[in-house]
Amino acid sequence: MIRELANPLALFAEWFAEAEKSEPNDPSALTLATVGPDGTPSARMVLLKGYDPAGFVFYTNYESRKGRQLIAHPKAAMLFHWKSLRRQVRLEGPVSQTGAEEADAYFATRARGSQIGAWASDQSRPLESRFALEKRVAEFGARYLIGTVPRPQHWSGFRLQPLLIEFWQDQAFRLHDRLEYRRADAASPWSTQTLYP
Repeated sequence: MIRELANPLALFAEWFAEAEKSEPNDPSALTLATVGPDGTPSARMVLLKGYDPAGFVFYTNYESRKGRQLIAHPKAAMLFHWKSLRRQVRLEGPVSQTGAEEADAYFATRARGSQIGAWASDQSRPLESRFALEKRVAEFGARYLIGTVPRPQHWSGFRLQPLLIEFWQDQAFRLHDRLEYRRADAASPWSTQTLYP
């Protein structure tokens, strides 16, 4: 059975620390699901860049498909799958934009090439050729050849404030352990229940 803790973030911290030791690639990788204007879901992989009681943070181009969807419909779902541990964690909740100061601080930690890439990529929009992308990278590389690369205004973070967190542990014969934490809003206490596999 999954060991139930009063605070799901404490349990997530334990599981995430174990994943950092066992996952060969990107233990912070997660599937992010958003909703389009017609209600069609859309999912893709992103990287978790931080979490605390305020929520789970990732960064993106606000003009990308997911950025536009999250601004128009600020709710999302996340799924971590750590195959080496045979575990999953699901989260659902409202999404808010990070502040400029927080985004600036994270952007400053990125590799310079990734900073230039944030300027060069018109994320999710049609690309006429690889050469066109490489040309834009060269142009922005020349523009910011010396000094600090500033964060583009269209590139920032989102924070998911979970109202549901489910911990899933693989078991024999598909009789998996599932522990769900749920709350009405961010100010409410967590309630827990175990679920059938």
